[in-house]
Amino acid sequence: MNTPFDDTPRRRGLLASLRASFLTGLVVIAPIGLTIWLIWTMFGFVDGFVLPLIPDQFNPEAYIGINLRGLGVIFFLVFTILVGWVAKGLIGRSLIRFAESLVERTPVVRTIYSGIKQIAETVFAQSERSFEKACLVQYPRKGIWAVGFISTQAKGEVAQRAETMGGLTSVFVPTTPNPTSGFLLFFPEEDVVELDMSLEDAAKLVISAGLVYPPERPGDKPRVEPVRKAS
Repeated sequence: MNTPFDDTPRRRGLLASLRASFLTGLVVIAPIGLTIWLIWTMFGFVDGFVLPLIPDQFNPEAYIGINLRGLGVIFFLVFTILVGWVAKGLIGRSLIRFAESLVERTPVVRTIYSGIKQIAETVFAQSERSFEKACLVQYPRKGIWAVGFISTQAKGEVAQRAETMGGLTSVFVPTTPNPTSGFLLFFPEEDVVELDMSLEDAAKLVISAGLVYPPERPGDKPRVEPVRKAS
């Protein structure tokens, strides 16, 4: 004789399957949707700031009567490229030095300008110097290993005053999941273990908190480690 409770396991199985499919769909949709939304929002923000500064005779929207999303971004890119091209020339460098000399004489403005300029140069300026290789170092104590990025060999007073038998290596140890912050540490050369993985793969490993490992062979996909559940 069947009872109403005979279908309970099957119903639970169906609900669990629907729940798993729903979560899988979220994993697929969320990154795509958020990426599109962020790009769309960023374009709208730039358009709202740039387009009002453009005269109507140079704005295509004034002729076609349609809101072209991203048009302000194009104007901003072209304008920025032109400014950079002029700034590389002799006249541009002279104008920049003259303007900065005026800014340096203004008490409040010079503090704000110097701070913003330092941040911009750190983030956007092109430089031939970059991290050399990824490495392993024992930090914050012996027996605990951390991923780091080799920058340069220590020089000057740092290398002279450090009590080591050999040279010192400058290593940047990033934090997880934000690799832009971290610690500048100086290790003896013999304590730095260089890795074969690329800088990009090492950064992915740090950002993912150890969940995304670089491929063992070139051309393979990164290996994603499952999250261990507490028993």
